[in-house]
Amino acid sequence: MDLLSNLEPLSKTRKAPFQAQIPGSKSYTNRALVLAAERMGITSVTGGLHCDDTFRLSEALDSFEGLTVEKTDDGFRVERTREHLGSPAGACFMGGAGTPARFMLGFSAAADGATVVTGIPRLCERPMKDVLDAMARAGVLCESVKETDHLPIRVHGGAIVTRDWSIRAEVSSQFTSSLCLLAAQQDPAGGPIQIRLEGNQVSRPYVEMTLSMMRNCGIQAERRGADLIVVTPSRPRNATIPVEVDASGMSYYLAAAAVTGTTVVIPGIGKGSAQGDVGLVRAFGDMGCTVELGDDSIQLTGGELRGIDVDMEEMPDVVLTLAAVAATAVGSTRITNIANLRVKECDRIAAAANELGRLGVKVEEGPDYLVIHPGGSLGPGRIETYDDHRVAMSMAVLSLVYPGIEIEDPGCVAKSFPEFWNELERFRAHHEGLP
Repeated sequence: MDLLSNLEPLSKTRKAPFQAQIPGSKSYTNRALVLAAERMGITSVTGGLHCDDTFRLSEALDSFEGLTVEKTDDGFRVERTREHLGSPAGACFMGGAGTPARFMLGFSAAADGATVVTGIPRLCERPMKDVLDAMARAGVLCESVKETDHLPIRVHGGAIVTRDWSIRAEVSSQFTSSLCLLAAQQDPAGGPIQIRLEGNQVSRPYVEMTLSMMRNCGIQAERRGADLIVVTPSRPRNATIPVEVDASGMSYYLAAAAVTGTTVVIPGIGKGSAQGDVGLVRAFGDMGCTVELGDDSIQLTGGELRGIDVDMEEMPDVVLTLAAVAATAVGSTRITNIANLRVKECDRIAAAANELGRLGVKVEEGPDYLVIHPGGSLGPGRIETYDDHRVAMSMAVLSLVYPGIEIEDPGCVAKSFPEFWNELERFRAHHEGLP
């Protein structure tokens, strides 16, 4: 039974601010788990997100000889007992987790023996060529088990001699982050590793997040100019790695306030966050919302929404959130520079056009853009999710103001935000009975 099918739309009224309970960042948690696994001894990942993606990564790391990864109430406990890890006895099955899979390709290259990384059919369709080519140039042997340049991939670990690496940065920032994390694992005696970035760098804030977390753990990792990253290999020093609130997850409750004309407060994240998705707050401000970016909290109050033109290259994970809000605005919204959405968990450009169209919204789509033309009342309609958590959560926001919108496969949100539906119900209950 769909969780939204019997819920009434929320009136556009105002009440006391709703304080959203947002889990830890999936992006931070994934990086924290890898950094913890690179450190000898016991490391705690605090505030870490418990979801399908992070469980896939933690289970894969736990399968290496010399590593133990356990879920805790507040994140994860990671213990490393061997300088050189042994490869897993079986394949590392990553489900549909794209970032963990790409991180595992790099991580496996520093372990003894051969490691097979694989996943569900959709993950095995997603591009891996750029990171595999980069690893090959660095001296890592990677074998395609089935289709060339796609998972399953067998990675042969061992010493890497060259210190001059390069990577095409045009498809996914995850490739660059994977190389940076791999560089930290190399023999410090060989000196720094230079990683040259070729082409247009997509989703750059995610690379900056990786470098910042590495530095916070005591690893020298810096940019030298726009196209060069230099990493000095060393083990992380921190016995505790904290995780901040998920900017992608908070986007749905910012959107909820935007479309209902109410106020939401997000504690635990602020203007200094390295997460690029915080840029959505400013975009909502441009659309007519009132926003307050504090040091450790974000507040947004919905207003009279208007269409905008926005480049979302640096915040791709919240494109669908903005597209849903744009469907309720006055005037058209043009979202550009989002070509890499074609190769996410689903083709998110096509998904936005299809599902908003199902609700009666006219949407233009191109290779790297969306144009949303609002046209009055939406729905009703049954939203297909394509097994993509972000489709489900972004379209669910519209159910707050339009009746009859149902979400297929609501369970897919477990990939990044298992408590999403409970939190959405809490938002509804906060505003229940208002005129």
